[in-house]
Amino acid sequence: MNTVIIDYKAGNVQSLLFAIERLGFSAKITSNPDEISNADKVIFPGVGEASFAMNSLRETQLDSLIPELKQPLLGICLGMQLLCKDSEEGNTKALGIFDVAVKKFPDSVLVPQIGWNQIYDLKSDLFKGIPEQTYTYLVHSYYVAKNEHTIATTDYSEAYSTALQKDNFFGVQFHPEKSGILGSKILENFLKL
Repeated sequence: MNTVIIDYKAGNVQSLLFAIERLGFSAKITSNPDEISNADKVIFPGVGEASFAMNSLRETQLDSLIPELKQPLLGICLGMQLLCKDSEEGNTKALGIFDVAVKKFPDSVLVPQIGWNQIYDLKSDLFKGIPEQTYTYLVHSYYVAKNEHTIATTDYSEAYSTALQKDNFFGVQFHPEKSGILGSKILENFLKL
């Protein structure tokens, strides 16, 4: 199986690569459009600021490639948020795969949300073998409200989408590579889809 991790200067790609290798799989870190197009599985990580990340995608024309991919794609953290239509972070137009907006958490809660939180209402093979109320590791200031594509929910200022799915596109707000054994199981489930 040919798995690629998209490198667009906005992801902690090495820790993700190590997590995949610990599971007995291999992956290649690349920004090459041909390698991404021909992969069996694509992982779209992200750490950082939305407008900077989208500019980086535009510079390499990956902003037009990613929405056209037909193989399973997993967006992680900022990667999931960039799969949405836009983000309040930097007033950024994103990729538009999920027709939902990314909003900033209100001032009534500590921002960013950092640490372990439970996921529930799990609705996808991505979570096969994962029990309800599993803890995952989150670091983010922006969130996606619950919508028709929500496949997992977390509570912070409100119940929000901690995972999304539409066709071959999956997104998780949490970091599976930092979420222990159950995070590893979620990565493994994706790689076996």
